Amino acid sequence: MGATDVTETTREARPLGIVREPKVYLVGRQNIDMAAIDQFLGDHGSTWKTDTEVGGEQLAELAGRVCYMSYGKGRRTNREFIEHIVEVGHGSVLEHAVWNFLITGVSRSFTHELIRHRHFSYSQLSQRYVDESNSDFIEPDVIAGDEQLHAIWCKAVNATRAAYDQLVTGMEHKFGDVPDKTLRRKLARQAARSVLPNATETKIFVTGNARALRHFIELRGSEHADVEIRKVAVAILTHMQREAPAMFGDYTLAPLADGSFATHTEHVKI
Repeated sequence: MGATDVTETTREARPLGIVREPKVYLVGRQNIDMAAIDQFLGDHGSTWKTDTEVGGEQLAELAGRVCYMSYGKGRRTNREFIEHIVEVGHGSVLEHAVWNFLITGVSRSFTHELIRHRHFSYSQLSQRYVDESNSDFIEPDVIAGDEQLHAIWCKAVNATRAAYDQLVTGMEHKFGDVPDKTLRRKLARQAARSVLPNATETKIFVTGNARALRHFIELRGSEHADVEIRKVAVAILTHMQREAPAMFGDYTLAPLADGSFATHTEHVKI
């Protein structure tokens, strides 16, 4: 995933870079402090062992068992415990398990939709500070597959690239009396970015708990979701089914007519 095509333009020194697929990196996960947990258990005359090594799954089980002080009782395996949580819809327990992702090769259109998921935390590339003159762009598959539409799209994107370059140059001249070079560039770029299209590639760091991730996968992995965000939802699900199978093992991938996939689960709105 993430291969970049290069389409020739009239500006030979800087061809148009087109990204076809997003990339999702799972970059962070939780660790637990067993000494503190053992101290808690000892203080309350309880014992508990779990069979998962995944910190998020351990913490969700630990949190779920505290509701009934059921340590050492009932469902013995972590998977049995978590699957029961999912079946009965006790979703708040899943909020204690947190993961971190870096998502690249996605468009500003994508992030405009992504940030509507308010239970995630975000840190996104700033167009005020980052020079976008050499940025890649995300072309929808339905346009890329049609030669005539692809040509129209490339022409429009290249026009905005040229306008961005000209505006940055003009704004830097306009703010030539600003002594701070970094500030001068920021003032120029924050104005010039107004012409950049939603197709401009961006990068975003996302942190979410298991419940929020399930909600995202359920909504954005649907066959009715936008194609780009559905690709990301499927990629995140693929990571999470390897990372925390007890929490995400109930999902399946359904093939669609265009060769892509949609997500499905019987346990919705956890």
